[in-house]
Amino acid sequence: MPNRVTTARATTPQSPGATPRRPGAARPAPAAVALALAGLLASAGCSGGSSTGSPAAGAVTAVPAALSPSASASVSGPSASATLLSPSPTTPTSPSGASAGPTALPLTPDVTARLDTAVQRVLTEASVPGVIVNLSTPQGEYLKAFGVSDKVSGTAMVTGLNMRIGSETKTFTVTGLLRLVDQGKAGLDDPIGKYIAGVPNGDTITLRQLSDMRSGLFSYTQDEDFVTALQADPQRSFTPDQLLAYAFKHPVNFAPGAEFDYSNTNTVLIGKVIEKLGGQPLGDFLKKEVFDPADLGRTVFPTTNAFPQPHSRGYTNQTADGTIADATDWNPSWGWAAGAMISDQADMKKWAKVLATGTLLSAPTQAQRLQPQPSAVPDTWYGLGVFYNHGWIGHNGSLPGYQTVVVYLPSAQASLVVLLNTDITYKGSAPSTLFAKAITEVVSPGNVYDLPAAPAGGDEPSATADASVSTSVTPPVPSTA
Repeated sequence: MPNRVTTARATTPQSPGATPRRPGAARPAPAAVALALAGLLASAGCSGGSSTGSPAAGAVTAVPAALSPSASASVSGPSASATLLSPSPTTPTSPSGASAGPTALPLTPDVTARLDTAVQRVLTEASVPGVIVNLSTPQGEYLKAFGVSDKVSGTAMVTGLNMRIGSETKTFTVTGLLRLVDQGKAGLDDPIGKYIAGVPNGDTITLRQLSDMRSGLFSYTQDEDFVTALQADPQRSFTPDQLLAYAFKHPVNFAPGAEFDYSNTNTVLIGKVIEKLGGQPLGDFLKKEVFDPADLGRTVFPTTNAFPQPHSRGYTNQTADGTIADATDWNPSWGWAAGAMISDQADMKKWAKVLATGTLLSAPTQAQRLQPQPSAVPDTWYGLGVFYNHGWIGHNGSLPGYQTVVVYLPSAQASLVVLLNTDITYKGSAPSTLFAKAITEVVSPGNVYDLPAAPAGGDEPSATADASVSTSVTPPVPSTA
């Protein structure tokens, strides 16, 4: 499902709440279903968690867990001193300001052994059942599976399994919108009200602001009635209009463009725009315009709980009483355009590069996609359905039972895919972040992927997380290499 992310507004980045918030005001604490931004921002959408590793009773995180900023997070732009996998000093610069040479760290037996140790350490410490890792560079590929895909049978995890990818779905949905922009059927600065009636501030919220999480719309996954309904019946099928109804009964959080706030409502609206302009169901449009052109034969957009074989079981504690449950067959319809998709590591490896380099888009459109806004997370920026984290470009994902990280490092032409079968946090951190951090500490010490742990007490940033970030901050123009 969608991930949680909080990025910057003119004054402070915050997540959506039940009522407009004053700076420093206490934030309401509704249960939230996590669709991870791990999705960068997995907390409000598809993932999330508490500092203890188990959510409060009744809490279901539905935002990108990976980017849940800590209360003390400060904002900084891409580092100009970062060293990327042995880059060439004569090549163009990357989004982080470092050289963007194609040379990557060789996957020698020593490096491979260090990666094995790092992954196994996180697997054990965070009690993750199983994980699939694919690190690909021009010099070679590290592809391994660890642990089990089924805790009951003890079946070993293997690299060819299908997995739910949560808020990674957002990257596809926004790419679908950008395809329509390239076809002249939509404009990024069109108001959402031009296409969808009844949206709060619909005459001023633009498609761009929906894509870069600056609309101010309340996220339906933080509505208490929605969470209660989902937890009461995880097999329930939700329609996009039902999801939006949960969101629209709440006031907006801020004026369009004033700040960054990860909201799954944004991506559901983009999905509806795609269906209207594309003239077909969202899944059919994405297959025709995104999956097939990118050669993603194992990537699907389910409309039920159908799960292509072979797949891993998935385990969550996003239940009404906080106990661990098998969420494999829960219906992901509530994530829809924000977090319902399924894929495997081979397709995600391809997608990491396609997304970061703009293979499916015109150069001007890709340039707009890669113009990120500052975030309250150190060295993390959010663009149009994509984020930068310490030089890596991509997204994360989280929804009950599964988490993902799919990112690309342009300077090294390296892609990293992490797929795991739990979303249960460890000491407040998303396990997908822990794996990606451990891996990049070995292979790219100058570009270590890292998202702060969620603050104690839940999956949302606390009211003290205000970072006083000016929207006038402009990051370097990113490279599409």
